Amino acid sequence: MHIIGNQLLLVWFKIVDDADSSIFGAIYEFKPPASQHNDTIENGPRYVIAFRGTLTKADSVSRDIELDIYFIRNGLHQTSRFEIAIQAVRNMVALVGGSNVWLAGHSLGSAMAMLTGKTMAKTGSFLESFLFNPPFVSAPIERIKDKKLKHGIRIAGSVLTAGLTIAMKAKQQRNCTGDPFKALAAWFPCLFVNPSDHICSEYIGYFEHRQKMEEIGIGGIERLSTQNSIGGLLMSAIGKDSEPLHLIPSANLIVNLTPSRDFKDAHGIHQWWKPDLQLQPKLYKYK
Repeated sequence: MHIIGNQLLLVWFKIVDDADSSIFGAIYEFKPPASQHNDTIENGPRYVIAFRGTLTKADSVSRDIELDIYFIRNGLHQTSRFEIAIQAVRNMVALVGGSNVWLAGHSLGSAMAMLTGKTMAKTGSFLESFLFNPPFVSAPIERIKDKKLKHGIRIAGSVLTAGLTIAMKAKQQRNCTGDPFKALAAWFPCLFVNPSDHICSEYIGYFEHRQKMEEIGIGGIERLSTQNSIGGLLMSAIGKDSEPLHLIPSANLIVNLTPSRDFKDAHGIHQWWKPDLQLQPKLYKYK
């Protein structure tokens, strides 16, 4: 049981990885006080499906690191842990409806929540999702202090990615099967990121760069490159299914501007529980 303020979240079901028997997620049932029952049910979920991040405990660390590597290689969707997670989400949505289910996760867990939410969104089920320190596989461009250099590197990357996409005739293929990236545009996961956390900070540059490309009149290039990555395109070229998980069309990006002591503090889940956070939210919608 977890208590948030005077609200109760009861563990309704534990989600277990069959590879190492570790608990990597849980389904929580929301139990508001009787006096607040009607208003809360209308504005909140009945169930929250949450996924944990990487643990350093001896009985789970090797499996979690294996999953981290799968994520880096854009292969998290090929793991048995994802199959268990998506089945749990599908079962809950079928049982109580998508409007009554929220997703949440931190670090590796936010990647799992992102993948399950993205998978459900492709079928037209847009689940409220709250992703804390979601990992973004990319060179740490956001850490470059020189804004002109940083912007120049991003433009060059966009042009290269768009060129590779066109060369591989990805555009023609999408025209035949529909645009799956645009189909996700109505899904707005909440991404909680810290600029001092290089694991998730690239989301800041990812969305800001798209806006800047629109402003300088070359948004078409960015719209093509924003849904692909060079690594993913190269993997596709050799016949391997490698859809970059971190590339999403829309999001509610919440940046924590509160100074962090170190990387551990910037990446930790506890930062989001502090009462004096300096948060900067911004809604990004894919055009």
